[in-house]
Amino acid sequence: MQKRRDLIYEHLNKVSASTLDVLLQSVFKEGLEADQNGGFCKIYPEYFSNHDPESISYVQLLKTQFEDEAVIKISAMQQANSTLEDFCRSYFMFHGMDASKAQSIFMFLPVLYFTESYIYQLDTLNEKQLLRSAHDTSENSCHKCSTSNPFDPLVHLLQQQGLMTERIRNELNLGVEYWKLERKLCDELAKKKTMIQIEDVMRAIHLKSFDYRVLNLLLYQLRGQPVNELHMEFLSVSEFLVEVSDDLYDYEEDVIDDTFNILRMFVGIYGPSKAPVMLAKCITKAEENYDRLSRALDPELSLNYWRRYEEATREGCSKLEHAVGKWTIPSIIVDEESFRLQAFANNVKTKTY
Repeated sequence: MQKRRDLIYEHLNKVSASTLDVLLQSVFKEGLEADQNGGFCKIYPEYFSNHDPESISYVQLLKTQFEDEAVIKISAMQQANSTLEDFCRSYFMFHGMDASKAQSIFMFLPVLYFTESYIYQLDTLNEKQLLRSAHDTSENSCHKCSTSNPFDPLVHLLQQQGLMTERIRNELNLGVEYWKLERKLCDELAKKKTMIQIEDVMRAIHLKSFDYRVLNLLLYQLRGQPVNELHMEFLSVSEFLVEVSDDLYDYEEDVIDDTFNILRMFVGIYGPSKAPVMLAKCITKAEENYDRLSRALDPELSLNYWRRYEEATREGCSKLEHAVGKWTIPSIIVDEESFRLQAFANNVKTKTY
């Protein structure tokens, strides 16, 4: 048996896709013939009853079998890894769970990991849509995306697992709303003809952390516990501050990539001189809410959460700098197009050496 495995492994990478298709068609034919002759071999009868076996390819089979399923790529899992780690270390304590114990993590890891990876996968597609919109100057460029809900397969999966609630469904819908708002705001900023609404910007930054709220609500479901509204409210304010801090840290990168960034939007609304002042006011107001809600938490939980932020800051997690009072608003980029061109030129120059 081991020799057979070694032989298969040795020659598998030499088999072309066309050869594999021929082999599969042969197997499918044998399966159908065996089934017709009363044999035991039966391969996807529901598929072949409506298709000619001669025209079936391996790729078509995979597409047919998974087109209505929630499927994730390994790249999406890799992207989701850091977010999921942060979620476990920052949110598990609100569920009385110890993120340092493997049992606590692995107990609910499959659902949490799959969900976050699925969201990251869709977020990547949205970023590609943003890039297409940036090169499309037509008036209807921001309306060319699909009108169907991209979370339908995930919703179906969670329903099958008995985990779906209306609140989780609503958060997923808010994620779709965020992506639409992101495209709309970036489109308005690029055109410089349409007035950007501050209400849209503030709603977008609040919606941006919808994936954390989905994971948190799922964790309540997985544990069979009711949602703690005080914890949800506190974490919502914290998420806002984290997103703002992250946007400030990634400001230059977001300008280059032409993606949503709260500072970019404030500059578009208030101008380069007034934008930092107005953003500072928003931060101050949010920090006041953060302090008020923090005092309402269990003292030990509040202390542990504070320690978590200090720990993350020491590890170099820029997103969490606000927890120790470090707010730095970067220099405003007045001419974004020139900045992008210069960044591109520098990148090309670096690659030539």
